Amino acid sequence: MSLLAKYFNKQNLIKIRNACTEAEKTTSGEIRVSILSKRNKKQKDKTVKEIALEEFYNLKMNETRDKTGILIFILLKEKQFQILADEGINEKVDTDIWSSQAEILIDYFKNENYTEGLVTLIQNMGKILTQYFPIKDDDTNELSNDVIVK
Repeated sequence: MSLLAKYFNKQNLIKIRNACTEAEKTTSGEIRVSILSKRNKKQKDKTVKEIALEEFYNLKMNETRDKTGILIFILLKEKQFQILADEGINEKVDTDIWSSQAEILIDYFKNENYTEGLVTLIQNMGKILTQYFPIKDDDTNELSNDVIVK
């Protein structure tokens, strides 16, 4: 069994993708989830935040119109994750909000409720982003909602 399959099956990934789609119906924010099973050789000396930042740019999260991309990055083997928001979000939303959301996710993960934890986090992010970045009349889905799995 692969490491990914130990935590997420195809149905779980669809639920997570659908949560992103639903959350984005009320906000101009773009929420993405990227799951990395384990580090590659180039990443061995990097922090999880550095790897997540690379992924943020690889996924073009920084290229949304209003700089409202937010990434949930998970490094499965090390049981670590990082939440990264683009500058448009960071200018308006206090980073403590994301820290409190991270604590909620940690509680779900401790209880091995991985999919439910991510769906809850995504729903919460959608509500938070809607307060600061309500959907615009000309809003488009700028980034795919598919979960990135590597």
